[in-house]
Parts: sequence; structure tokens; C-alpha cells
Amino acid sequence: MRVRRLRGGRAVSRFKRSILVSMAMVLPLGVSVAGPVGTANAAFDPNFGYDFWVDSDMGPIKSRIFRAANGNKNRVVYALDGMRARNDLNGWEIETNVARALTAANINVVMPVGGESSFYADWNAPSTWGPGDLGSSTGSSGGSSALGSSDAAADVDGKANTYRWETFLSRQLPRELARREGFSSTRNGVFGLSMGGSAALTLAAYHPQQFSFAGSYSGFLNNSAPGMREALRVAMVSAGGFNIDAMAPPWGPQWLRMDPFVFAPMLKANNTRLWVSSGSGAPGPGDVSDALGVVQAVPLEALALANTRAFEVRMATIGAHNVHYDYPATGVHNWKNWEDQVNRMIPDLSANIG
Repeated sequence: MRVRRLRGGRAVSRFKRSILVSMAMVLPLGVSVAGPVGTANAAFDPNFGYDFWVDSDMGPIKSRIFRAANGNKNRVVYALDGMRARNDLNGWEIETNVARALTAANINVVMPVGGESSFYADWNAPSTWGPGDLGSSTGSSGGSSALGSSDAAADVDGKANTYRWETFLSRQLPRELARREGFSSTRNGVFGLSMGGSAALTLAAYHPQQFSFAGSYSGFLNNSAPGMREALRVAMVSAGGFNIDAMAPPWGPQWLRMDPFVFAPMLKANNTRLWVSSGSGAPGPGDVSDALGVVQAVPLEALALANTRAFEVRMATIGAHNVHYDYPATGVHNWKNWEDQVNRMIPDLSANIG
């Protein structure tokens, strides 16, 4: 690694110097990007959903399953978490009542558990830090960093193993859901917030037989825009101490493959029904209970809105008419607003799956 000699004999790696500059620029944003702000209503009910374990390239992965009220097996939706996805439960179950709303609409719900900072992608390698990289001061590859670490850093899939979330969601999980539960693995829906929003569009673009519908709420849909990789780098350090370079090299084919702005023509060609939304960044009545949370969530939602508007323009320039855009007049980056979006989306989802 090239280094620059400074007066007094000190040496600072070019990588560390650049990332520290990036931190100074985007830290207030990046910490927010790392995860949802605010809490809805802690809706977890152990008697409602049930655990569904599947072996994967990453080891055994748990999902939570919620059965449609009428018992059908053809209408299935996957609900993807945000960057601070936990290893015990999916945030949608912890923070919202969307599973009850969806099952009441006769839709089976699959909530994968885990994948912190993964973007639900297949990564190049386990997330480790080399000598001189930010986060390596402890000498551990477990993810400790200057901005924080995962509660179970040494055990997190993606550090001990290489993340293979796209493979899991598009092959291993649907195969076992079909074999053991009888669920259809075609014309499914998928939706997600923030990190999960861009991942939902990625899954729909590259797996059109499986996903006929995709929803993105406050998603980052223009990842190659100036400053976005730097913001996501800082966010992933904060959300578990993950190294974005282990996910995909900068600006190469693998990185561009994850950018909805880039693969927009595929979504048009597939005629995938899309629901794309972002709040305005202006706090609404449900956003003001946590002042600090609002301070963090306002700039983040503004960034998501800019990304989403850019994606809208991109789709318009290629003549795509398969998207519903929803821009509430108020709303910041929190669970209440995403739950509201799911409830608004259910009729459209219901008409385009199964």
C-alpha cells in the first residue's frame, strides 16, 4: 500500500487519509444511513410467526414465516430489513404490524433474519480489515472500528464467512419454501427499506421469474452518484464494522450491478411492477417524539429522496411506465413512515403477485 511521508517521520496510508476525510464530510449522514431511526410499536408476537431455518453458503439462516389468512400458498412476499438488521428478528416484525396487515390480505410473508450491512448481495470476500485500514486498530478482523462494532462481531455471517444473500434469497430459501411449505417460487413480491429497498429492486431485476413485484421505501437507488460510496462506506463501518471493499470493488461491474439507476432498463424490460417511495425529509406528526432521531433522520431522508427522484427521472427517460411513485408531503427515515407505505402498497402488491 502506498503511503505518504509527513513532516516528523509520521506515515499515513493513503487509504486511511482518504477515508478520514470522507468521515469528516459524511459522518452525520453516514451514521444515519446505517439504520432506521425511531421505533413504531414493538409488535413482536412469538405466537404469530414461526421460525424457518435453511442451510446456506453462509451457514444456517433463520427466516420468520407468517401464513396468509385464507391458507393459500401462491401469494408470497419477502420483507427485507435495513442496514442494522439484527440476528434474532427482522426489523419489520420488531417495529411494525405489517405482517398482520399482509396476512389479512391473504399474502404469505417471509422475513429473512440477519444480513447487517449486506445489501442482500453476494460479496467478494469476508469483511476484514488489512493493516493500516480504518477499523484494524484492534488487530482483529471481527469488525471493531473507530465508529462502533456489532454486538456479536466475531460471529456475524459476512465476517467469518462471505455474504451470499442474493444466492440465498433467489435459490436456497425459495427452494426450501416450495419443498417444505408448498409456497410458490414464481410471481413473488419483495420490498424493503433503505438498504433493503435497493436490494428489492436488484432481486427483481435479476430474478424476474421469481419476483413480479418490488417495493423500495427510502431506498438508495443511485449508488454511483458522487459521494454515495463514501457515505455508504462510513455507514457500514458504523453498522457492524463492515468493509464495503469486501462487498464490491469501486465502480467495477459488480458495484454497477447493484445500482438501480444503472440496471433500470432491466426493470422496464421485465415489466416488473414497482412501488417506489420516499418521504420529503420534513418531520410529520409521527416523527417528532424523538428530537435526536429527527436530527439524524432528516438529512438521510433528504438523500433518499434525491436518490429516488434521480431513479424516477432515469425510468422516465427510458419510457418505463411500470412504476408507482409515492412521495408523502412529510416523513423522515423511520419505521412509522415505512409501515404507512406498506399499508398503502398492499392493494397494488396484491394485484401483481400469485
